[in-house]
Amino acid sequence: MKRFSIVIILLFINFNAEAQVAHKQIIKLMGSRFDITVVAKDTLQANAYIDTAIVEIERIEKLISSWDSKSQTSEINRNAGIKPVRVDKELFELISRALSISKLTDGAFDISYASMDKIWKFDGSMKQMPSEVAIAASVKKVGYKNIVLNPTNSSVFLKQKGMKIGFGAIGKGYAADKAKSLLIEKGVVSGIINASGDMNTWGNQTNGEEWKVAITNPLDKNKAFALLPITNGAVVTSGNYEKQVMFNGKRYSHIIDPRSGYPSSGIISVTVFAPKAELADALATSVFVMGKEVGLNRINQLPNIECIIIDEKGALFMSNNIKINKI
Repeated sequence: MKRFSIVIILLFINFNAEAQVAHKQIIKLMGSRFDITVVAKDTLQANAYIDTAIVEIERIEKLISSWDSKSQTSEINRNAGIKPVRVDKELFELISRALSISKLTDGAFDISYASMDKIWKFDGSMKQMPSEVAIAASVKKVGYKNIVLNPTNSSVFLKQKGMKIGFGAIGKGYAADKAKSLLIEKGVVSGIINASGDMNTWGNQTNGEEWKVAITNPLDKNKAFALLPITNGAVVTSGNYEKQVMFNGKRYSHIIDPRSGYPSSGIISVTVFAPKAELADALATSVFVMGKEVGLNRINQLPNIECIIIDEKGALFMSNNIKINKI
């Protein structure tokens, strides 16, 4: 659902040979690249920690995958318009939080986007815009208000036949959050989980300094304009400049407004800082859909959330309380 346009560069310091060191493994999980870094005394211990994180991420995938016919998510979708489906408390609470974000963003974020007809093509094959009728019809079955939750028995019901839910906009962030929490429980003092741009950190570098990220303008990837510290939090960077179409001189991106069926426009990248990657993930998508004015206004009303937006002209916009050390 998203393409990542801002390059995140982790800045590591040379470690003392006698101290704990950072161990990193790159692996494909949930159909995406995961970079898992843990600070540990030796390679054997680090590999055991990383294996623990991998098992946890694979568990989350089995729970939320809409591609796995045996998953509870698929069971919910199969019974759309038919009957409620009882699910694990973990999945129920994830869906409940997703609906809260939908309300917060006036539907700009909506896990029922999976019900949308795929009428837009961003592979170069589109020669003209879909008709207004086709666009309106494409979102007929989309609508978070038609997702009914029953906390008494942890059941989920999709009111309309053909409705579907999907976690493409928050799944990797949620998996990163869960893996981080588990590693902390296991005693890992510091680390980073980068799930294809959904980055979650805790602890510090071995020299005591905060982990840092350099943010690069997607219009000129050779130039980083800012350096930001990340302390026990998450940063999600998403962009859409690589998947787009042009009609009548206007650029349309692959991130589509689930309320209207029209692609977002005007923004090429969004970076959101939040305590949890799940929340940062959802808000990054929402800001694309809401636009920079409404998006920044909404972010500025949320505690402990910050945002950086780059529009299609390369202009930079920031939320009120973000602090940037320009390079």
